[in-house]
Amino acid sequence: MDRMSSIEMALANEETEMKFYENEAARSRNPLAKAMFENLAKDEQEHMNRIRGLHQRLLSDGSWPEDMPIEVAGTDIKKTLDDLVGKDGSASDHDDDDLAALNKASTFEANGSKFYADLAQACENPQEKKFFEFLSQIERQHLLSVNDSLAYLQDPKAWMMQHERSGLDGA
Repeated sequence: MDRMSSIEMALANEETEMKFYENEAARSRNPLAKAMFENLAKDEQEHMNRIRGLHQRLLSDGSWPEDMPIEVAGTDIKKTLDDLVGKDGSASDHDDDDLAALNKASTFEANGSKFYADLAQACENPQEKKFFEFLSQIERQHLLSVNDSLAYLQDPKAWMMQHERSGLDGA
């Protein structure tokens, strides 16, 4: 796949994911799921904006712009999870649609991380490689947080025990 096709596919993927997350945020009544979806939508919008800017520059210049920032805003999705765990309604008030949507989000994020990692591997330009590696890492952070959210919603007590590192011997 050539560079332009890859960039266009990345744009399409980010837009699809952003719309999915916006719809799920509007639908969900669970504070944790809603906040995760809102955060994911915001991050995907940021990725889309950066990739769109890159796409426009590639169309006009034909090569990777030397002055194009290789970064996108970081994600605070882990903080979202940490802030909401244990708050009223965070472990309850969810439904099968929240779990199904988070499972779908997990698939989106795993595929996105792999896609950007593969794209980075194919790049010869060091800036271009770093840009796609960075996107891959953010998608991986999303994946881990989404999976952590799923585990919490499915079994909050077990999640709390695992994350608080409490042992049966009282240690």
